[in-house]
Amino acid sequence: MGVPPMRPDTNGSRSFMGGMPMPRRWPSSLRMKNQKPPIAPSRWKCTVAYDGTTFAGWQIQPNGETVQIVIERRLREVLKVETPITGSGRTDSGVHARGQVFHFDAHWPHDPAKLLTALRVGLPPTIQIKTARRVPATFHARFSAKGKIYHYEICHGGYADPFTQAYTWSMARTLDVAAMRKAAKILTGTHDFRAFSAIAGSGVEREDTVRIVRRLDVVETRGNRLRIVAEGNGFLYKMVRSLAGALVDVGIGRLTPDDIKDILASKTRTERVVTAPPQGLFLMKVFY
Repeated sequence: MGVPPMRPDTNGSRSFMGGMPMPRRWPSSLRMKNQKPPIAPSRWKCTVAYDGTTFAGWQIQPNGETVQIVIERRLREVLKVETPITGSGRTDSGVHARGQVFHFDAHWPHDPAKLLTALRVGLPPTIQIKTARRVPATFHARFSAKGKIYHYEICHGGYADPFTQAYTWSMARTLDVAAMRKAAKILTGTHDFRAFSAIAGSGVEREDTVRIVRRLDVVETRGNRLRIVAEGNGFLYKMVRSLAGALVDVGIGRLTPDDIKDILASKTRTERVVTAPPQGLFLMKVFY
């Protein structure tokens, strides 16, 4: 029995005589044009606050839970894919933040408010994502930063109460605030701050150590509380804590403002500069 001839059908397809219609076969070039291109991930900028008391710092460490580890774990739960984040800089173990910034790249088809809610729900109470928004792909949490503000909290002339002890350097001695302010003026401006950093042995010994400190104030807040406000274009490893330690030593008379001038000019870190404990330090804001 032979194959029946084909005939044109009224709907534009071809069919065998007395048989089922044959589907139209589109040229491959037309089929490719109808395929949707893959959607590029968006870059997200987030601001986060955290209580650093129980964390081994911001950055991922081989031993110990860090803020970055916890946030990346939550992103993996929400996005169902490994999503690394990049912070504006690291904070040490025990240091806090009210305005740390990080970015990541991810597909998220919903609005930013839903992402913010999804992230917040699964994080511990010691970490809170404050903002989340899409930004251009050229944004970088670290390299796009123009400056930062840190606060260092001090309780002097008596000990802090149990509810603020974890967020303050507490000391029984009363500090000479006027002498501290005089020393702070010496440290303000553009200087080589190698003597007030801890970069030796940190793997960044060749880092440029010149920084611009736009503001270094010793502010009396309430009662026996002091706040050191440090604002600059960037800070070296443990630089703010070193500045705070040096200013406190001026306040108790262990160092003089002239000593601070000599230490700054030496460009050499020595044991004369004491690093303040971590619990009084807060990263307040990153400028872009």
